[in-house]
Amino acid sequence: VQLQASGGGLVQPGGSLRLSCAGSGRKFNTYVMGWFRQAPGKEREIVSTISWRGDRTYYADSVKGRFTMSRDNDKNAAYLQMNSLKTDDTGVYFCAAASQGVAPKWQANDYDVWGQGTLVTVSS
Repeated sequence: VQLQASGGGLVQPGGSLRLSCAGSGRKFNTYVMGWFRQAPGKEREIVSTISWRGDRTYYADSVKGRFTMSRDNDKNAAYLQMNSLKTDDTGVYFCAAASQGVAPKWQANDYDVWGQGTLVTVSS
């Protein structure tokens, strides 16, 4: 599978964005999917992960209650709805796919396929 993330942009604090991750190739519905982000000067961190069927989602404490991850296996796509955005949410967001095991997958090295990243800037 190959991944392409999109939907980033500039938004004011308190605003919303929806990121999309388009997958190509076969067996998208067998991958655990994750969203990561990397702020300037910081390490990449997990934001959210979702089971291959989409029935279980997991979130980093920093985004719980504000972000919602989902997937549509018929469209080979995963999404991240981000509400009540804060300046600390600024960073490059990556979608990733793990071909082995089950959700949750919290570590970057659990994922073997990565998209190219989309920049989210939260600023007034």
